[in-house]
Amino acid sequence: MELQILAGYVLGIVKIVVLVTIIYALVHAAMQRPDAYTAVDKLTKPVWLVILGLGLLLALVLDITGTAIAAVAAGVYLVDVRPKILEVQGKSR
Repeated sequence: MELQILAGYVLGIVKIVVLVTIIYALVHAAMQRPDAYTAVDKLTKPVWLVILGLGLLLALVLDITGTAIAAVAAGVYLVDVRPKILEVQGKSR
């Protein structure tokens, strides 16, 4: 019984971390210039906003599955797209 409570706390903390991360990714994506996405041969800005927005929505509506989808969407954006966009715009990381 105590192990289930601990697992619940851990999953709750993971969900909060993922929500904060995807909100950060969504805000960052919204603040970038639209032409920067095409300059680095990535999906367009509206497509990334939809992907990240749906990830956020799924994390809020679904339990662990939605959180996992949101984590993947935020991870791909933050690890692959964000550094290239910052590089093409001449901004530091």
